[in-house]
Amino acid sequence: MATIVEGVVMKEELNVEPQEKKTEGKVEEVKDKVAEKIEKKIEEMKIKDDVKEENVAVQIEPKTGVSFPVKLADGKELNSTGLRKKSVLGIGVKIYGFGMYADNLKLKELLKSKISKIPEKPTKEMYQLVIDSDVGAMVRLVIVFGGLSMSMVRKNFDEGLGASLKKLTGGQKNEELVNRVMGAASDSIKLTSGSVIEIARLPGFILQTKVKGEVVSKVESELLCRAYFHMYLGDDPFDKEAKERFGVSMLSLL
Repeated sequence: MATIVEGVVMKEELNVEPQEKKTEGKVEEVKDKVAEKIEKKIEEMKIKDDVKEENVAVQIEPKTGVSFPVKLADGKELNSTGLRKKSVLGIGVKIYGFGMYADNLKLKELLKSKISKIPEKPTKEMYQLVIDSDVGAMVRLVIVFGGLSMSMVRKNFDEGLGASLKKLTGGQKNEELVNRVMGAASDSIKLTSGSVIEIARLPGFILQTKVKGEVVSKVESELLCRAYFHMYLGDDPFDKEAKERFGVSMLSLL
């Protein structure tokens, strides 16, 4: 795949003035641009391959334009999409679009076993059931802010997941547990726009993290699983509208 993409990108990038190619600095600049475009195109093709394999429709996250397949190869279904923003110097910066997936058959069984009367609107109890349960679920993050590094992502997790753990434990941040989420992911990994990170809850309360298709950690911890999904479905979620859409999806299962 990389060879094909490289040929396409090189053809685009090498269409420069001859005098520019004589300068070593310009050559290095072209090489960097080629490498970045190759990486981005590979990520785009991986996403397209996921969709093509399942031959399913996609849903577009409107604030970022990121597309998410409505069903994954393992059967998990898309229940909501949203946007993660960070405030930098008072300006809201778009970091990644995300899609929240779940094993809806098991989620339906869980909801029906715990909720006797269907509510008019999603309830806190419904969200808490998802947070506390062992039902298979996954959040796919697609980077939209170019130039992110793994060290920046680690810092983001330290803040978000650390705060979530403190809420659930009554004040204990548990840095060691947070640091295990990104596991063996090298800080040198470049996360260009379109890069994908997938964090899934597997049976047995195992939180698995994939960075650009590679498994970087598997952490068995009920507390960590609960804290992670609490960031998206808890009282102070990353994207309130995304949480509400997930709630509406749960109601449809009932």
